Amino acid sequence: MTTGSGEFIFPPQDKHVHSSSIVECRNGDLLVCWFYGSGERKASDVRIRGARLKSGSAAWGPVFEMADTPNLPDCNPVLFIDPEEKLWLFWIVVPAQRWENAILKVRTSTNYLQDGPPSWDWQDIILLQPGERFAQVLLNGLNALTPPSPLWSDYAPRYVDLIAEAAHDVGKRQTGWMTRTHPLVLSRGRLLLPLYSDGFNISLMALSDDRGTTWQASEPIVGLGNVQPSPVQRKNGDIVAFMRDNGGLPNRIQTSVSRDRGETWTLTRNMTIPNPGSSIEVIALKSGAWLLICNDTVDGRYQLAAYLSHDEGATWQLEGYLDKAASEAEGEYSYPSVLQADNGSIHVTYSYHTKDGRETIKHVTFRE
Repeated sequence: MTTGSGEFIFPPQDKHVHSSSIVECRNGDLLVCWFYGSGERKASDVRIRGARLKSGSAAWGPVFEMADTPNLPDCNPVLFIDPEEKLWLFWIVVPAQRWENAILKVRTSTNYLQDGPPSWDWQDIILLQPGERFAQVLLNGLNALTPPSPLWSDYAPRYVDLIAEAAHDVGKRQTGWMTRTHPLVLSRGRLLLPLYSDGFNISLMALSDDRGTTWQASEPIVGLGNVQPSPVQRKNGDIVAFMRDNGGLPNRIQTSVSRDRGETWTLTRNMTIPNPGSSIEVIALKSGAWLLICNDTVDGRYQLAAYLSHDEGATWQLEGYLDKAASEAEGEYSYPSVLQADNGSIHVTYSYHTKDGRETIKHVTFRE
């Protein structure tokens, strides 16, 4: 890979900024969003902000507002441009300061090429309704994976019996599904929206066969702390989801495979690449290679790596680092969002936190 340029979208500042998402518009502009505020789920001032890099420009335009639910935190925004060139913004709002209560929101725009924020045409919530099959698949999977008890994150239930109780609760199954990575478009137009739950500490896909008008939940992707899935499709149609490890040792990126267009998934397996409990993203490049951007440590988010696979995820080669420090005390670089532009250039945005506590979003571009 040939490393190119990198720049801050805005100067490092004192507020918390995190979880960016990037898309390329049909006119060549880059549009990026992130969440901004005095914290995350416990800070009511958190909202979604964005900025634009005009095609041919070297400097990002002014920061603008993308979404703000009054008196509630807005987090984890994801941008997506569908095959009909409609812009989608997915994000979550967090009632009662608990991720388990998160409500998934969506808005769309067909007028987003002008300077400043998109003009939004429509907005709604997405409320999935996983049925009793969800509970059965989840519990069967957890019982097949051992040992469960030490592997839940701080804010998730500690024991399988608590998970079982929650899985049979219709209300708990419907809320808490959160966004992080780009959707995937399959043949015949099916959309896969990757989602995860910090309550159940697992993932699933929201599936739409009517261009996003309605959504159904896939069966759960069951593992031990597998969250924030990033799906990519093999040439034979199989879909591989790569996930953050929120469980215990050995702290590795987890994977699962679907052979039925995202409806059911294998139990997760560990890769050899470390993961410190941090988001990743994987995309298929125009060359056929797969690109993985991740924190490849077990003890922090202080180095952000680029890996390539030339065999659809069977093996991976480290290509280099977008940013690297000696420890988190020296810098934190995490939560990548990745795309390959029409001209073949690769763009990554990610959270950039300095050693003196200031934060921004960084944009890096390079070629394979």
